[in-house]
Formats: sequence, structure tokens, C-alpha cells
Amino acid sequence: MHVLFEEDGAFKTGTILTDNEATLQVEMPSGKRAKIKSGNVLLRYKEPAPGELLEKAEALATGIEAEFLWECAGDGEFSFGDLADEYFGGGRAATPVEAAALLLALHSAPIHFHRKGKGRFRKAPPDILAAALAGLEKKRQQALAIERMVEALKAGTLPAEFPPLLSQLLYKPDRNRPETKALEAACAETGLSAPQLLQRCGAIRSAHDYHFQRFLLEHFPQGTAFPAVDLPALPDALPRAAVAAFSIDDAATTEIDDAFSLETLPGIGWRVGIHIAAPGLGIVPGSPLDAIARARLSTVYMPGNKITMLPDAVVERYTLAAGRDCPALSLYLTVTSSFEITAHESRIEIVPVVANLRHHDVEPVFNEATIAAGFAGIDEFPFRAELLTLWRLASACEGRRGKPSAVQGINDYNFAIDGDLADPENCRVGISERKRGSPLDKLVAELMIVANSTWGGLLAERGIAAIYRAQTAGKVRMTTSPLPHEGLGVAQYAWSSSPLRRYVDLLNQWQLIACINGDTPHFAARSDALFAAMRDFDLTYAAYAEFQRGMERYWCLRWLRQEGIATLGATIRRENLVKLDPNSIAATSRR
Repeated sequence: MHVLFEEDGAFKTGTILTDNEATLQVEMPSGKRAKIKSGNVLLRYKEPAPGELLEKAEALATGIEAEFLWECAGDGEFSFGDLADEYFGGGRAATPVEAAALLLALHSAPIHFHRKGKGRFRKAPPDILAAALAGLEKKRQQALAIERMVEALKAGTLPAEFPPLLSQLLYKPDRNRPETKALEAACAETGLSAPQLLQRCGAIRSAHDYHFQRFLLEHFPQGTAFPAVDLPALPDALPRAAVAAFSIDDAATTEIDDAFSLETLPGIGWRVGIHIAAPGLGIVPGSPLDAIARARLSTVYMPGNKITMLPDAVVERYTLAAGRDCPALSLYLTVTSSFEITAHESRIEIVPVVANLRHHDVEPVFNEATIAAGFAGIDEFPFRAELLTLWRLASACEGRRGKPSAVQGINDYNFAIDGDLADPENCRVGISERKRGSPLDKLVAELMIVANSTWGGLLAERGIAAIYRAQTAGKVRMTTSPLPHEGLGVAQYAWSSSPLRRYVDLLNQWQLIACINGDTPHFAARSDALFAAMRDFDLTYAAYAEFQRGMERYWCLRWLRQEGIATLGATIRRENLVKLDPNSIAATSRR
């Protein structure tokens, strides 16, 4: 006697050696012996041999249509043997091969028949069957669509389904979508990455666009346009300072945050004014404009473009533009003739800005060489005396700190992009080198260090919460504690000098305004809002900086290709950092 039984989800056959009612010992067609439970036995039979039953049953089962079988079956629960007698018998009992074939047909049609136990089934209700069949048809159509999309991608054609989903496919693929499955399959077959394949299909305009769109999707998912907001009113009744302030920036700067003034104090020295734009006087914490700045946290810079923290109209209202009276937060320093700072005073006032000096105009006549030569052979130029005095003050401040205001041996590189950024491949890029630590750089950097450290000390002294930039044990971090900045050599350092471009500076300006006016600060010490702003700014500012470095790298590579430079010399500064040798660039071979 032979048996058909189920074990581990598979159907097997064997010859009975011993039958102990609850268990059987059987010999498989392979010769292996096994002990099985009687409850797992589905059919006992004499013929054919165990090795032939399933082979013949599988051949017969291929001709059994699940749909017809479903029509034949009753609504109640049934055993496969009973249905086999009805299906094959015609008044006789089904043969073992026929019964086994029907069992295989039922088992292979789980949509039409639901299992209810060993060898027992029930046909699916009509509504459930209809839904399951619709699902199967949907999967079939989806498989055909995936196959069609794969072939189109391999042929270099973008499927019609792809354009609305390009950002998602490139940067945040949903692996449940058929488009993603098609793209992954096409990449596997072509050996190309998703960006490479989509670029070949014309979906990516350029590498620049690919990186830029990825950045926007992550940090500006709603786009870079500003919502409509009311402009803040300019403050009334502020005293007007009796100074003539001027700023020093590069040509591309539109958010002019800082300016300077100089007055002679007979018998003492000078009164130096450091004037910072004051959007904090009009932008109220918790207002729609605050929400915009809080979401962006900083202006994003990249060659040829930038994404500002504040709307252009707001920047225009508060920027320290020449020829205007501007609301400002001013720090006045009393400076002796030996360039010692003996006193300071903070004011909220209106400051007349008389000039916006630009680096490219001033540096040719105000640099280390012209200063050393006493400006010999150089005609008088605006603010020469003021610049010279402020530079001497900056040099004295640098000496007292014992730290240089610029990293020695590292220069700045300015990128000039000529053309439409919508078509970067046809833009021409120019890269110019500018030495760090020039007299103008030192002047601005040192006076900003004075302002940020002095105001940080004022807030700490008054017990008013602020966000500081600290460096201890070589680690730079943001903190709400007035810790030293060892790299700058100051007791504390609170970013306050760029409120049009950085949210931390705007936040600290609100705290300074409250401090000067004697009002209750908006942010209390250890407040959740203060810590959240600090954490979010730190992460976002780092991400923006990384994006800027990436875009600068893109334009550097474009420049090398544009200039046809094949080989050049460089100096390894440290791991993953090399400095190109300008002389080798000039003498290099070009393709």
C-alpha cells in the first residue's frame, strides 16, 4: 500500500512499511525512510508506484481549468476526493491519479479555492474572487507596463509616465511604484546608474541641474519663492547718528549687514562706530516673516546664484545701502591714539550710510604694498584716512588676540558665471584667486570679532540668553553658554553681525534690542525654542555649506574642461585636499 501525504507544505509519496494508526513509517521513491503522522496522509492507494503518481497527476492537472472547477464546486466545504469523484467519476470513484491531479489543481488555485484543512477546501465567495481576479489583472498589466518602460529606457527614450516623477525617481525612489521597478531593471540590464540612464534619455539637463534639484527637494520642497507677506514698518522716533557710515563688501553683495564710521576725539583718539543692519526692529518673533527666516535659517550661496533667507523687499528695506538713513544697531568704541579700546556703548539708531565701498574698487589702491609705500604715487581716494585708521586698529586687535584673522596660506576663490544658469553647459566660468588676510579683510574681520565678542559679553553679563559660537579643545560648536572661542582668542563670541543672512544673528539681535531697551527678552534661558533654533541652524548651516562646496567643485571641473587642461601640478595639503599650482596651470598642456 502507498500513500500521498503532505509534509512541510509539499506533497510527497511513499510505500507503507509499518502502520501504527497514529504514525506510519514509509519508504520514499528515493529509498529514504521517514516517520509521518497519520493526519498528514491525504490518500492511500495501490497503483501506480509512488514514483509515478505525482508525475502523472501533474500532467493531468494542467488540463483542469480553475474557473470551470470553481463553477463545479458547491458552496460548502469539501474534500478534494469528493470533488474528484464528481469531476472525473461520472458515477465511479476517481482513480488515485485523478484524485491527486484534482488536489494539485485546487492547491495551485488559491484565488479560487481557500484551504480549510488537510485536503479540504472551500471555493472563494464571488465578490472576493472578483476582487482577487481584478488584482491579478492589474498586476499583469503592471508587469506589461514595466516591460514596456524598461525597453524604452534601454532604447534611450523617456517613458511617458516618468516626467512628473523625475525628482522622486532620482532622489527619493518609491520601490513600490512600477516606474521605480522599471528604472532599476533597466539600470541592471544596461549597467548604468539611474542618473546616467535618465540623462541619456534626456531627462536631466545637466549635472548642475541634477545636484541643484536634489538640494531643492531636500531643503526647499515647496520651492524657493516666498509667500506673500506684509513688509515690516520702519521704526519711528529713533535718534539719528551724527556719522557718515560706509560699508566694505564684494561686488555681488546685496545683503549689506555692516558698516563703519570714524570720528576724531580730540586729546583721546577716535570713536569707532560698528553699525549692523537692524531687521530685528521690524521683524517680530512669531510673525510670518520670522517663520520664513526660521524655516530657511540662512542665505544659501553658490557660484552665480543664491537663495536668500529673507524676501528681496525685506532685504532692500533694511540693507545698509548708500544714500539712505538706515535703522541700525550700533556699537561705538572709544579708541586711544595707541589703538587701545577703553570703552564701548551700544545704541539703536538711524545711521546715515554715505557709501558702499567694493573690494574690486578699493583693493588696487589700498593693500599691503600701497600702505607700506605710504600711498606714494596714488591719488587721494574716498575714505583713505578712515580705512588706514581702522586697519591699524584691526592690526592692534589682532595682535592682542594673538590669533590671525585669516588662515594663513589659504586663499579665497571667486567664481564668475557668464551665461544663463538654466543652460549651465553653455555658460563660461571664470575663477579668480584672492589672497586672504588683505588689509580690507583684516579690517572687516577684526571689527566683526570685536562686535560679536563685545555683544556676547554684554548679553552674558546681563544674564540674557543667546546663541554662541564656541571653540574648546579644538572643537567648534554652537552653544547657549558664553564659552571661549579659542581659535579667535576671545572669551565669548555670539554671531550678531549678519542678521539679514543668518537666523542666529537675527535671534541674537532680538535679545540685544531687549537688552539695550531694558525690555523682557523674547527667548528665556534654556527655552525649548532657543535650543531648537540652535540645533536646526547648526544642521542646516552645515548642509548649506556642503552644498556650496559641491557646486564650487562642479564649476571647477567645468573650468578644467572649458580650458582644455589635461595635466597640472598641485600641492597636497592634507588628505582629500590639494592646492593647484597657478604656475603649472599657466604652463600646462591643453587639449
